[in-house]
Amino acid sequence: MSDNQSWNSSGSEEDIEPREEPGHHVGVVDLSGVLSKWTNYIHGWQDRWVVLKNNTLSYYKSQDETEYGCRGSLCLSKAVITPHEFDECRLDISVNDSVWYLRAQDPEHRQQWIESIELHRSIREGRREKGVQGTIIIPPPLADSGYGSESSLRRHGSMLSLTSATSGYSATSTSSFKGHSLREKLAEMETFRDILCRQVDTLQKYFDGCADAESKDELQRDKIVEDDEDDFPSTRTDGEFLHGNGSKEKLFQSLTPKGINGIDFKGEAITFKATTAGILATLSHCIDLMVKREDSWQRRLEKEMDKRRRIEDSCKSALNDLKKKSHFGGPDYEEGPNSLINEDEFFDAVEAALDRQDKIEEQCQTEKTRIQRCSPVPPGDVYSSSGAHRFSDKVEEMVQNHMTYSLQDMGGDANWQLVVEEGEMKVYRREVEENGIVLDPLKATHSVRGVTGHEVCHYFWDTTYRNDWETTIENFNVVEALSDNAAIIYQTHKRVWPASQRDVLYLSAMRKILANNENDPDTWLVCNFSVDHDDAQPSSRCVRAKINIAMICQTLVSPPEGDKEISRDNILCKITYVANVNPGGWAPASVLRAVAKREYPKFLKRFTSYVQEKTAGKPILF
Repeated sequence: MSDNQSWNSSGSEEDIEPREEPGHHVGVVDLSGVLSKWTNYIHGWQDRWVVLKNNTLSYYKSQDETEYGCRGSLCLSKAVITPHEFDECRLDISVNDSVWYLRAQDPEHRQQWIESIELHRSIREGRREKGVQGTIIIPPPLADSGYGSESSLRRHGSMLSLTSATSGYSATSTSSFKGHSLREKLAEMETFRDILCRQVDTLQKYFDGCADAESKDELQRDKIVEDDEDDFPSTRTDGEFLHGNGSKEKLFQSLTPKGINGIDFKGEAITFKATTAGILATLSHCIDLMVKREDSWQRRLEKEMDKRRRIEDSCKSALNDLKKKSHFGGPDYEEGPNSLINEDEFFDAVEAALDRQDKIEEQCQTEKTRIQRCSPVPPGDVYSSSGAHRFSDKVEEMVQNHMTYSLQDMGGDANWQLVVEEGEMKVYRREVEENGIVLDPLKATHSVRGVTGHEVCHYFWDTTYRNDWETTIENFNVVEALSDNAAIIYQTHKRVWPASQRDVLYLSAMRKILANNENDPDTWLVCNFSVDHDDAQPSSRCVRAKINIAMICQTLVSPPEGDKEISRDNILCKITYVANVNPGGWAPASVLRAVAKREYPKFLKRFTSYVQEKTAGKPILF
């Protein structure tokens, strides 16, 4: 590294990298905008103001509320961004067990968000890696031994450096290996090290003596040259210098066997060789011991790895179960063509939701019945015709069809299946499917004492009483009153998760059909069938269902005893209820049939009981 480049303790290159504001990265553009966020199965997708900044994704209810603080945020360092497989506008962002389901307005905006998020993440990861790579780590043995710089080597000498380095090594080694034989060999290594250090010290002294002798010879030779500048010495083959006056002096005398300062150089060299050979032999023995132990260590490692794999599999399985439970209300598990929920889970969830609704309704049903509602009853002749409005012909057609086909006996038709029989009530079904959608016609017959057909149809048709007996409706309103006996009604039904919420727009008309024979009873009828209206267009919030329903009632009167007046004990209402419903959507056929089998009988019993309670003690309405 050049002198003009310096590294700080964190490893950043201050002279090269431009300074940045904290948390901000050069080249990273913050992003904000409106994305749809899945809230829950009740409210579904809601528009939220989403902000991407400083590797954090935050959302607000709207752009105007950003100053009040975010409603939630995710750190993107460990986030997993998953573009949806089928929905081109959707992306899922998960951190551990927290998942945000987001939808952009189009695929291009989704890609822009994904690229911006990935850019923030990559910049963050790059800075972290750069910080790790820029940190200089000095091993403790070298730092303690004086190997950190060239000047320290000169100052302390080779003896001190070697001693410090080897002592650091041996301390680490003896604490790492616990085998008895290996420990003995390491102790031998300690001994050899001490001997080798002393020999190095001796040889150092010898080399220092040689250096001093050479220095003295150079001084002596310079002195002789100054005294006899004109006499140049000649050199003999035996290494002696001959001077002009015939005297000779050996500048380099042969070393004695003891060498300089009494050192036996040959003996020291032999001992040095033996010591290094012993170290090599001991190292070889240590390697053999470690190789022998490698098999047992390998077996232990494989056991630990197998144990770790089992633990990781268990952990993944537990996480998947946790995510499935925690995200079961997510958009992937609601009704739809690509729903991840199977039919059994779908039915269990629907049944559990219906049970909860029934418990709630049981608690408040008594209070609803006690409420006194007043709704004037129009004279009977009002219901004798379809009235004058734009749908009158359609109403008349529906009424005639129901009178012709709905009242036919089903005994000889093998296509009708008896699915429920409880006392006087029987429920029949004919299985019909079209493009995978269940369109099963359903017909129920029932006999109720103490009420008339007029009373039953009145409470079924009049919206004043609708919320008293109908437990599945969330809200409804009369879109248009066509006449005194016909109206267009829009109603939304309570959502039963994971099924999508349904709404229906239908025309409801009430009619009185006079009998052709005076011995036959008159017939009261309410027919509800789907229509279109500009003030109630289909929306993405609900699945629009199509219906064709009729409540057909006939009153049978038994003669009272003697001169007594007719009482409610003398009247019996025969009810025929027919329903043709196209639920739309993608609910499983088995679930729809199971729900219909469960709910239709409950509806009939609940409604007829309500009519009996409301009419008890009141004058009979024929």
